[in-house]
Amino acid sequence: MSSLISGRRKTSLARVKASSGNGNIIINGKKFEEYFPVEYLRLKILEPLKLTNKEDIYDFSVKVEGGGLSSQAEAIRHAISRALVELDPNSKQILKSKKLLSFDSRIKERKKPGLHTARKRRQYRKR
Repeated sequence: MSSLISGRRKTSLARVKASSGNGNIIINGKKFEEYFPVEYLRLKILEPLKLTNKEDIYDFSVKVEGGGLSSQAEAIRHAISRALVELDPNSKQILKSKKLLSFDSRIKERKKPGLHTARKRRQYRKR
């Protein structure tokens, strides 16, 4: 497969290129374990591969930008899920049932003028 598949979450954008191999994941030129030192984030990324039993079949080259580590991990998970469906259409039903193919569009709400944060108001003072 030569095309780039993209995945998004919050302000992160991940572009994944999949090729047949033995399960290596390279993120922005670094090894998977080096880029994501937290085990929880690694498990989040590997979730679509474990669900479809394709952990050792494909190599993934990932370019990710924007956001923090957590949203980058979810963007990569979204892109890998979409790439797996393109490679093997039979895996679509499994991934769709776990809601891994839908883009989570929730982003941080902007701060409004006169408020402390997006919705927090000043404390009411009676006297």
